[in-house]
Amino acid sequence: MATKHSNVSFQVMWNRLISVVEEQAQALVRTAFSTSVREAGDLSAGVYDIHGRMLAQAVTGTPGHVNAMADAVAHFIRRIGRQNMFEGDVYLTNDPWEGTGHLHDITMVTPSFHNNVLVGFFACTAHIVDIGGRGFGADAASVYEEGLYLPIMKFAERGEVDETLIRIVRGNVREPDQLIGDMYALATCNGIGHRRLIEMMTEFNLADLEGIAEFILDNSRRATLERIAALPRTSAEGEMTVDGFDVPITLKVRVTVHEDRIVSDFTGTSGLDKKGINCPLVYTKAYACYALKVAIAPEIPNNHASLAPFEIEAPENTIVNAVHPAPVALRHIVGHFVPDTVFNAFDKIVPGLVPAEGAGCLCNFQVSLRPRSDGPAPADARRSEVLTFNSGGSGARPDFDGLNATAFPSGVMTMPIEATEHAGPVIIWRKELRPDSGGAGRTRGGLGQFMEVGALEGHEFDIQAMFDRGQHPARGSRGGLNGAPTTIALDDGTEMRVKGKQFVPHGRKVIMAFPGGAGYGDPRSRDKALVRRDLARGYITAETAARDYGLGAEEIKEIEAAIRKGEAL
Repeated sequence: MATKHSNVSFQVMWNRLISVVEEQAQALVRTAFSTSVREAGDLSAGVYDIHGRMLAQAVTGTPGHVNAMADAVAHFIRRIGRQNMFEGDVYLTNDPWEGTGHLHDITMVTPSFHNNVLVGFFACTAHIVDIGGRGFGADAASVYEEGLYLPIMKFAERGEVDETLIRIVRGNVREPDQLIGDMYALATCNGIGHRRLIEMMTEFNLADLEGIAEFILDNSRRATLERIAALPRTSAEGEMTVDGFDVPITLKVRVTVHEDRIVSDFTGTSGLDKKGINCPLVYTKAYACYALKVAIAPEIPNNHASLAPFEIEAPENTIVNAVHPAPVALRHIVGHFVPDTVFNAFDKIVPGLVPAEGAGCLCNFQVSLRPRSDGPAPADARRSEVLTFNSGGSGARPDFDGLNATAFPSGVMTMPIEATEHAGPVIIWRKELRPDSGGAGRTRGGLGQFMEVGALEGHEFDIQAMFDRGQHPARGSRGGLNGAPTTIALDDGTEMRVKGKQFVPHGRKVIMAFPGGAGYGDPRSRDKALVRRDLARGYITAETAARDYGLGAEEIKEIEAAIRKGEAL
């Protein structure tokens, strides 16, 4: 007979579940083959009850993966059928509309049995470097061109892996060992989560998760609703324009606060793009919910109940509600701008709480390397796919500067140069902070980065640019100035596009400058000690210190002299 538990013991179990899924995520980081998972943490992990409701998520992971994956397990239950679920099963999909938004994310779900009874599910997602098709980029005209589609199906049944599925996958991707390794890593991390869950259930004498599930969901729902109830009952509109592929995109939202929910309505947003930057609603929802949750209830753990009061509406065939067969490979570019759009509206409801705009989308690029075609190539020249995650600066916050070269809202980590160069014959010639890229303000925007990329002797490559903010930099808030825009060019001065596959000849380098976050508040009200610190650290130049912050010429000369002498300020 199961033991009756107090609220204190339920709270202990809740904390334990969070630890369980964090160990699940860390196991994926340690065992994954792709650098996007091992180095950048582009993943998610969570535990669910038998109804498919997320109970706990790992701290390691991205809001886009976690919040989108929150809805995914219900699709697995519906597609597989409870009568077809057995101990030892593992299910998978990369369906953009029933997973996490594009084909490059594989979601694995494992049913968890205790004493031969289904008690819950573990799920995890990882971004994989290649899924075939055109490769990771915006160039496709439909989802059919973007790679291999894996419907919700069994990766393993009763412990036996589907070898036919493995052969199909291996035959359709450019990096088969890497992808198959990632699939096994996903399955393994779910297995670790299951073992830890059973240990907890045995320790606390639980026959099922119904009691702890209701405790988690009831408390999370009540705490979230209390935060919503404390807000003004009103609505406000937000809007922003970004580069898009060939034409700019406008995102519009009306945020309305009700007593028991917040509704974000994206009516008026641009329609579908011809290229692969469209965003399925599941991913839009993930980041719109995230924006509001971090604004009003950041300390309440993420789960089904704490996300439910944030409702998202968007007309079909807008760029934030792309339906099949729209190309969606780079759905993250639009999705990562959703929080700033929501913040733009929410700032009118609760002033002085949310940050200024930041770089928004990640500054990703993938290089497809091959032996040079314009002359003899060395015998050791090889083909390789190398994906690297990088970041611009985040927006200044009302009371703190923006973070330099930090991904917000995605939260993924920048890949180390060493890991990138280890993945293939690529050379990162330069990677450093970009002075003056953070918008001036009472609090300064975070800095972007400079990067220079080339290939080892004997190689040429295509670069898939996945950038934005080239024509529409981050906008300052409440008197703050804009962040710097994105630039990309060959080292001979040839300008390149911020999106799309582009050829880089043998011996050439690509020079990139990633965008900065915007400033918040009047720059002339910034603490002069902070201005002197920024100048000493090289975050701003003397020209910016004088023009935007009003630092005197003599003071600037003193700081520059101290820098030359190596004196501390």
